[in-house]
Amino acid sequence: MTKNNKTHEASFRDPSGHMFYDDDTLRRRINPIYFKQYNALKDSGFFATLFKNELLIPHKENSVFENEIIITPEPIPFITNPYEWSFEQFKHAALHTLKLQKYALTKGFILKDASAYNITFHKGKPIFIDTLSFDFYEEDTPWRAYKQFITHFFGPLVLASYHGTEIFKMLQTHIDGIPVKLISSLLPGKTKLSSTIYTNIHLAAKMESKHSEDYKAETKIAKLSKKAQNNILDNLFNFIKKMSLKEETEWGNYYDKTNYNDAAFQGKKELIQDWVSNLKPQRLIDMGGNDGTFARTVLSQVPNVIVTDIDSNAVAYNYKQVQEHKETNMLPFVCDVLQPAPGIGFNNTERNSLIDRLATYAPDVTMALALIHHITLSGNVPFNKSAEFFSKFSTHLIIEFPTREDSWVESLLVRKREFINHFDFYNQTEFEQGYGQYFDLEKKVEVKGTKRILYLYKNKQNGIA
Repeated sequence: MTKNNKTHEASFRDPSGHMFYDDDTLRRRINPIYFKQYNALKDSGFFATLFKNELLIPHKENSVFENEIIITPEPIPFITNPYEWSFEQFKHAALHTLKLQKYALTKGFILKDASAYNITFHKGKPIFIDTLSFDFYEEDTPWRAYKQFITHFFGPLVLASYHGTEIFKMLQTHIDGIPVKLISSLLPGKTKLSSTIYTNIHLAAKMESKHSEDYKAETKIAKLSKKAQNNILDNLFNFIKKMSLKEETEWGNYYDKTNYNDAAFQGKKELIQDWVSNLKPQRLIDMGGNDGTFARTVLSQVPNVIVTDIDSNAVAYNYKQVQEHKETNMLPFVCDVLQPAPGIGFNNTERNSLIDRLATYAPDVTMALALIHHITLSGNVPFNKSAEFFSKFSTHLIIEFPTREDSWVESLLVRKREFINHFDFYNQTEFEQGYGQYFDLEKKVEVKGTKRILYLYKNKQNGIA
């Protein structure tokens, strides 16, 4: 089973075991150091309960040997990272982690890791994905992952509530959590009046500074009863549950500002439905898809649908609809096409770049509606460069081109009036030439009632699928 395999870089630090690819199947190898915990978790029914309640990604046990146990987790089509979540997603991920720790305590276990990277979104909800993050609870000991929870979850959420969701991008450069002293320094002074924020952030920062020269690691760990630990967990849970975000964004109500009528809007939907239906995709991504309006027109036809947008509020609204309607095959997340998430961590490989993850996801159809004029005119990206970007992961590309007569394009060009001659290339001919370098044209239709053209392209490289 393990003959032709490659270790997954996200888990190489863990002495308990690691993920690896067995050909195209992702499995987990468990080392003897973790056998006692694993067997206790399995035999007690702990794992089974978490699987049933969709708290932990389910797995099947493949083989048990003297020096390793091999398990195969349920496949997850696409992994999102914390810096790609809306506020509500981040909040739900935090609450999910606290639920796991509270339940683990009732069964004599703890979460030894509370990294935000141990959560992703699957079937419309947060799911914990690190099977080896549980350990035995020792009486009267504090939660050893407490500080990690503060630096990965509570601190970023509090910061975002004051400074907006751009704060979450700090986790790209702080893969081990945002330092508590940094969190404290970025918060307004009035937050010290909140007992929860003061105790878990400001006081923690003071204590960290006080013991920063404890080079011999002689600082004693105070005793903490299970009841006291539960009180801390309840306090954090209740505080986070009530948190909200008041952040106005440019595209949060995008479809209230469309520059064409309802008939044209409906005609565009029908056109997309028809094209997607004929392609019969298993996986689709709508980039710059706002709140998922157009992706929902094909949701019943496609098993796996991703919708990205630069606007966190649009993503949050989409996520709310996913939750309310139990749309288990749709995944929304935050993405700036002009700055796709890089590979991060040691060797820049612990967390894959967005492009690498999309190439693995391998969408049969990529949609880019009302996006190219922003990429080209706002981002100053030539057509051949954006075509190259899409070609790295797209088999079929449905892309909308607003002509120079489109009112939004006119508005963007007015802002570029100092360099207006430079943007003479923004026209249908240049667009088709740029995309023709990477894609073959299959269909081209003017959207009635608009100044926009819809194109269906197929990647010239057959191996992309």
